[in-house]
Amino acid sequence: MGRMKVLLLKDVPELGEAGGVFAVAGGYARNYLMPRGMAVLATKGAMKQAEEIKQSALRRRALERSSAEAQAQLIMGKKLVFTANAGENDRLYGSVTVAEIAERLSQAVGFDVDRRRIELEHAIRDLGVYDLSIRMMPEVHANFQVAVVREGEDWAAAQARAAAKAAKAREAEAA
Repeated sequence: MGRMKVLLLKDVPELGEAGGVFAVAGGYARNYLMPRGMAVLATKGAMKQAEEIKQSALRRRALERSSAEAQAQLIMGKKLVFTANAGENDRLYGSVTVAEIAERLSQAVGFDVDRRRIELEHAIRDLGVYDLSIRMMPEVHANFQVAVVREGEDWAAAQARAAAKAAKAREAEAA
C-alpha cells in the first residue's frame, strides 16, 4: 500500500486540522479517515474547497472556544459541598467520585459537565476542602472547590478543619 494525499474535512487529533493536506498510509485513508467523513482524496476539485473548509473549521473552533470560555466562567470559583460519613480520622466510609462531582457541578451550572475533563486522580476519601480543575479545551481551564463534610456541617466547618489540619502538619514539621 502506498501513501495517499488526503484533504482533511475535520480536525483529526494527532494528524492535523481541517483544510490541511496530508500524505497518509493508503489503508488509514481508506479504512478510517474516508468512511468517517474526515477526509477526501486531495484531487484538484477538492483542493478548491480546501480554503473554504479551513475557514469554516476556524469559525467552528472559535465558537467552540468562546463557548468553552463562557462555560469556564460559570464553573470558575464554584463551591460544592458533599456530605459523607467519616470515621474518627476523617477518613470517609465511602468516597466522592469524579462522576458525583461532575453530576453536582452540572446541576450547579446548568449544563452537562463531562467527568473525564475534571482533573482528579483518585476518588476523594477524606473529609476536607479540595481545589479541582476542569479542562474545557486544551487551553481553557476552570478552577472550583469541593468540600467533603460530616452531616450537619457546612463550608465554614470544612475550611476550619482544613486550617486545623494544616496547622497540625506545620507543628509536626517544626518539632
